[in-house]
Amino acid sequence: MSQNDVVEPVIGLIGGSGLYDIEGLEEKEWRHVETPWGAPSDQLLFGRFEGVRCVFLPRHGRGHPIPPSRLNYKANIAALKISGVTDIVSLSAVGSLKEELPPGHFVIIDQFIDRTIWREKSFFDTGCVAHISMADPLCPRIGDVLEANTKALGISATRGGTYLVMEGPQFSTRAESELYRTWGCSVIGMTNMPEASLAREAEICYATVAMVTDYDCWHEEHDNVTVDSVIKTMQANSANAKALVKAVIPALGQKRELCSAGCDRALEHAIITAPEARDPALITKLKAVAGRVLGA
Repeated sequence: MSQNDVVEPVIGLIGGSGLYDIEGLEEKEWRHVETPWGAPSDQLLFGRFEGVRCVFLPRHGRGHPIPPSRLNYKANIAALKISGVTDIVSLSAVGSLKEELPPGHFVIIDQFIDRTIWREKSFFDTGCVAHISMADPLCPRIGDVLEANTKALGISATRGGTYLVMEGPQFSTRAESELYRTWGCSVIGMTNMPEASLAREAEICYATVAMVTDYDCWHEEHDNVTVDSVIKTMQANSANAKALVKAVIPALGQKRELCSAGCDRALEHAIITAPEARDPALITKLKAVAGRVLGA
């Protein structure tokens, strides 16, 4: 293993609904990070936890002012990349589409179905085209760490499941909820795509912890989902989420080899546009996230 193959991790944490800070960080500092795609949802919180460098981004901004479809996903991921993040743990509130995944349960996701239609989904554009593989969209190495630590902490969790990403901001109709259940989806939420695909384009290892707050609207023995019911369960989930984050940061923060799943080399053979046909202005922007392959 060469020196270039040794990674000193910087752990990125994206907090979903109800998670607007990370407790216990030392050397805490909120900083504005500008990107070629504009400003992220909020300032980023930099710090160290047990010596491990961390960067936290509240996905919707502190106080939750930004709805899912208005998030600047490209700026959010680019800001984390610019900040040196190598591994992202994304925490997201979701509805359950399965009886065996009750409110309060965590799901370590391994697949997505993207039903969003309004969002810009790639850093690449006319002038530089790239096609990344999303066959296995989550980093299994981070998934292993999350699974081990939910077990160690006694958190009710399931490894593996499909996250249906809907546009929002309204919750599902009953017909939609039942349809997604026939597809075998595990949970439903509004935020993790194109977040995950942009992380892959930026060559950042990425994993999702989906925190169940409700049974969506399909479950006849439970009330239809409301903001009040979601917030109530979200608050209960918060303590487990914070404990998990504190356990996972040191576990992920040790020096390691390159990702065995290749997340950090996703662009190796993805760019299809010939060098002479590339738009110089776009290439200048792209170097913020793809400098490894484009020349930093």
